[in-house]
Amino acid sequence: MREFVITTDSTVDLPKSMLEDKNIPYIPLSYILDGETYEDRKGLSSKEFFDKIRNGSMPTTSQVNPEQAAEFFEPFLKEGKDILHIAFSSGLSGTYNSTRIAGEELAEKYPEAKIIIIDSLRACLGQGMLVVKALQQKEEGKGIEQIAQWVQEYRTKICANVTVDDLNHLHRGGRVSKATAILGTVVQIKPIIHMDDEGKLQVIGKERGRKKALNKIVDMMEEQMKGYESENDLIFITHGDCLEDANYLKSRVEKKYGISNIVINDIGTVIGTHTGPGVAAVFCIGNTLQ
Repeated sequence: MREFVITTDSTVDLPKSMLEDKNIPYIPLSYILDGETYEDRKGLSSKEFFDKIRNGSMPTTSQVNPEQAAEFFEPFLKEGKDILHIAFSSGLSGTYNSTRIAGEELAEKYPEAKIIIIDSLRACLGQGMLVVKALQQKEEGKGIEQIAQWVQEYRTKICANVTVDDLNHLHRGGRVSKATAILGTVVQIKPIIHMDDEGKLQVIGKERGRKKALNKIVDMMEEQMKGYESENDLIFITHGDCLEDANYLKSRVEKKYGISNIVINDIGTVIGTHTGPGVAAVFCIGNTLQ
């Protein structure tokens, strides 16, 4: 069996230490802020990035193109390795399509290689959870096709429960109307969001006040995790420069579900561009709510 590598995109938003310890190669996306181009999660710290947004800066992001993807993949193929790439949701970016095109072109150049490109239909630490679980299976000795089949099956079983502090960023992304954003901000309405089976963000509810919204995204896990309790040995929490809220979520998950293996990490700059500061999310395995 040929050696293979599991790769992903910078939107995976895993902690730097985990990316390094597990030797996870990733394709960096980029963003433009105040006229300068930055690589995702590099250049500006999370706090610096979100402080600039709070002060009125409006970043924009750019997807990976096929040439960048091919340049990233080819060194592994030259080493005689197969590739399993878990890509950023096609519901949020064209990056998956670019990596797919690159994979098809490289397959003609390296016909002996397996190049499997999977649309994760997830982002941030939801995408990260797929990558981590896939790597665990690789360490257990499973092959590339078996792991790819698992990712295909489980990508829509990664539950992402999200709330944001400012509806205006969702309005910029076309997720809510301007009137809703203005009214929600005035009356402190906090949306409850999840990722659907097409990998898109959907507003599925609302709570009045931040604390109620944080409680809600934890309470949602109870129904989601039914039948998947044994698989939730790891919970991810992300935040947009609101660590106190992330720690509150962690304490609630520990108390309510008895899960202690919880990883908190700040949200990446590319994803954070579209959520704004104050985003908080919990990720688990289970039945996604439609």
